[in-house]
Amino acid sequence: MSTDRTCRHPQHSSIALRGAAFVAVAALVLAGCGSSSPRAGTVHNEGTRRPTTSATLILDFIPNAVHAGIYTALERGWYRRQGIDLHVVTPSATTETLKLIDAGQAQFGLADGSDVASLIAHGGDAQAVMALGQRPFGGLIGLASEHLSSPAALQGKTVGITGVPSDTAVLDTEVRDAGGDPAKVHVVTVGFNGPAALLAGRIAAFTGFIPDEGVQLKLSGHPIDAFPLYRYGGPSYPGLVAFTTRRLIASDPALVRGFVTATVRGYDAVLHDPALGLRELLRANPTLPRGLTRASLQAYLPLFTGGGPGTGTATVAFGTLQTRNLEAMSGWMLDTGLIPTPVAATRYGTNRFLPGD
Repeated sequence: MSTDRTCRHPQHSSIALRGAAFVAVAALVLAGCGSSSPRAGTVHNEGTRRPTTSATLILDFIPNAVHAGIYTALERGWYRRQGIDLHVVTPSATTETLKLIDAGQAQFGLADGSDVASLIAHGGDAQAVMALGQRPFGGLIGLASEHLSSPAALQGKTVGITGVPSDTAVLDTEVRDAGGDPAKVHVVTVGFNGPAALLAGRIAAFTGFIPDEGVQLKLSGHPIDAFPLYRYGGPSYPGLVAFTTRRLIASDPALVRGFVTATVRGYDAVLHDPALGLRELLRANPTLPRGLTRASLQAYLPLFTGGGPGTGTATVAFGTLQTRNLEAMSGWMLDTGLIPTPVAATRYGTNRFLPGD
């Protein structure tokens, strides 16, 4: 499921950061992304000294619970120990992250695994270097009061989508897998106002992000029925990946390895001590609502390493890109018309920079 969404605060249905915001993001990227300038000094790391390199990471969205490991690594100085002065930038929309990284205007980006596959299939130079989630974050979300037994129960009802092609693919896949006919579902475009449209009674369900909108609805007193894509006909592909370009991998593999090493350390720390991850995330982003962020992080934790009943995947070391899941994603995207040609797992991503590889 694509994360092609305009950035917004988790408590609101839409805060558009278009046009001028993208110009600002691009300007920050080109200028070094922030008030601090590239440093020429050195840092000490486990008995070695290496030059400090300024690098930019463009998020997939505004800072939220899924980024806890990144902010833990930042707050603990683990990027600097790898010789990286990392600047984190919020994009105006996911598509801008993809464009900026592919154009070489920033070093690293985060995006939904399927978005990176689409970029590659359409000729982009991107390559994933680690998985931040082992399963898709999205699916269909409805109110428990609707008593939806499965996605097939949406036949004859109205479902809201954001308007991106992958939403239709998700809806059709889930309804068909549950034994229903997607043609019997009435589809309307609601943009990123799915929760509001659901509560207003305009739709029976919407395509959304279960650890985000789903958790938000539950905390606001509205129990939900959630149908994850990976449980209803979709592949268990990485819901979020960190990616760069093959050009950067070839020209500066040490920078890529340092970024991956520090990021893995950050998420390993969060998995070991979620309270620590929450604390460091909120320290860096004090305006995030604590209750929602804590609940959302709890929902993301099992997705970071996969596994569990009904997932079809085993728990793996954080960051691992699993070949069979990448192949399944490519096949699903090809079958649903999201990509014109298959994307081989070896072209899609590499595990060579993970600790121990």
